[in-house]
Amino acid sequence: MFKTVILTLACTLTLATDCFSADWFQFRGPDGNGVAQGTGFPTSWGAEKNVKWATGIPGQGWSSPVAGKGRIYLTSAIPKQTGEATGYTLTTICIDAGSGEIVWSTPVFEQKVDAPRIHGKNSHASPTPILAGKRLYVHFGHLGTACLGIDGKIIWTNTDVNYSPVHGNGGSPILVKDRLVFSVDGSKSAFIVALNAKDGAEAWRFDRESTSGRKFSFSTPAAVEVNGTTQIISPGSDVVHAVDLNDGSLIWKVSYTGYSVIPRPVIGHGMVFLSTSYDSPSVMAIKLDGKGDVTDTHVAWSLTRGAPHTPSLLLVDKELYMISDRGIATCLDATSGEIHWQQRVGKTYSASPVYADGKIYLQSEDGFGIVIKASTKYELVSTNSLGARTLASYGVDGNDLLIRTADQLYRITSE
Repeated sequence: MFKTVILTLACTLTLATDCFSADWFQFRGPDGNGVAQGTGFPTSWGAEKNVKWATGIPGQGWSSPVAGKGRIYLTSAIPKQTGEATGYTLTTICIDAGSGEIVWSTPVFEQKVDAPRIHGKNSHASPTPILAGKRLYVHFGHLGTACLGIDGKIIWTNTDVNYSPVHGNGGSPILVKDRLVFSVDGSKSAFIVALNAKDGAEAWRFDRESTSGRKFSFSTPAAVEVNGTTQIISPGSDVVHAVDLNDGSLIWKVSYTGYSVIPRPVIGHGMVFLSTSYDSPSVMAIKLDGKGDVTDTHVAWSLTRGAPHTPSLLLVDKELYMISDRGIATCLDATSGEIHWQQRVGKTYSASPVYADGKIYLQSEDGFGIVIKASTKYELVSTNSLGARTLASYGVDGNDLLIRTADQLYRITSE
């Protein structure tokens, strides 16, 4: 059940970008699209090169770091010994951005030893937190959602959104106005839910009415205002829904073939761009002005060549960039779907790309950071390695990169 401890609201919650527009406060940055503002970002680094600090992170987790007001936040599942079995303490960690020292660590939920098993590429702490004013929202899927103050004290918890996951938890929530919204796509249940950001009480839920044989997915929703209505766009297995932020009512939907959908959609040019994930992914461009079932009328274009299962797409001006799980990078025209170039840039990828200062930053699972020029012609800028496994997407603080590996958080700075 949801539990309210304190009922203070740190800032007026409008669109998520209103609180800390300059900070990297959610998954994929201020606008949720992987675009960083500013100049002077590092293009060369290594385990002992251009590292401002590297901090050991206890436990296991692939949530991306978020940053603001001199602090960095992430989550971790810290093993605990219970007799001969091991469970996890699901923990939120705050790090000083200047020194890399851990400021506080707050246990939020307990993961029992008999919890559903997770995928080998997942963790029990994969969803990324949201920083808004003096509040931090953390999400652990079926195990619960919570709000903490930036002092580490718990404000409220909600454990009422129950479902059976497949492969664990993955999708992050989004904060839009006064609602915390996330997708729930488990083995049997498939819905979208909104919590009141103030106290954690459920505001509404939308039943996908999914007929997919594999209902489970892990996508983070996107939000956009169209003709005065805020749409929450949530891809799931075999279908993407756009629902009204106010009450969760259906605006439009598009059907496709795909499950275990992971990438977060990106929005631009009057369209939403998404990937249908497994088994054979397609990238789709869908016009946003539809009503009802617009499968046959509002798909502007689609393609399969180089489409990702896991990494999110990246939209920069008119170009759409993507990296497939197998290491094929693609640049294409977002309005037409025409491919400008494709290039192999490594082996396996899960992290989503970031754009900063005219460059695209890619992070492979085996720890290689690939920097390429944002252009309709392929140009490699640099190849860098920390020598450690990473599945988490980049964080950004100022003009520094935050890279989470299996054991550490690195702050990478310019030369």
